[in-house]
Amino acid sequence: QIPNDWSADGRFIAYEESGANNGNDLWVLPLFGDQKPFPFLQTEANESRARFSQNGRWIAYISDESGINQVYVQSFPASGGQWQVSTNGGYYLEWRRDGKELFYVSTDNKMMAVDVKGEGPTFEVGAPKALFDLRVPSSNNPQVQFVVTSDGQKFLIANTFGENSSVPITVVLNWTADL
Repeated sequence: QIPNDWSADGRFIAYEESGANNGNDLWVLPLFGDQKPFPFLQTEANESRARFSQNGRWIAYISDESGINQVYVQSFPASGGQWQVSTNGGYYLEWRRDGKELFYVSTDNKMMAVDVKGEGPTFEVGAPKALFDLRVPSSNNPQVQFVVTSDGQKFLIANTFGENSSVPITVVLNWTADL
């Protein structure tokens, strides 16, 4: 069991667990009542990285149901509606605090942003747009984690770089003699 997120109201924890179908499934643990966990998504695909929207109506997550990891959103509690957010694959997602934007890392190592609308009973997804390139080790599953400020303007990115990524330093001695 891998915890993914805690709802903003503190009532639920979303987590992933190895499922009977050899993939990861998403579960939800209510922190009230009988506190009995219930499945959110149980499929043959791998689902991971569940994130609650601020208003608690939606859960964004990663699934490889299409053959590659993509970002999806479903209503919470699950009622059957599912929206694909990414178009060319995605990993590691976060909501903007007001719930009007989703951020994720694309398979070509770009930070992506997608405008979303989820105030009422329906969910609308805009077109993904690249914000900036990330310097991450090349692989099919980039190991980058990030958080975003509440206004969606600044990112804190945890990243590891190989030993060969050092930048040379030039030290100039006696530089005042050149003045």
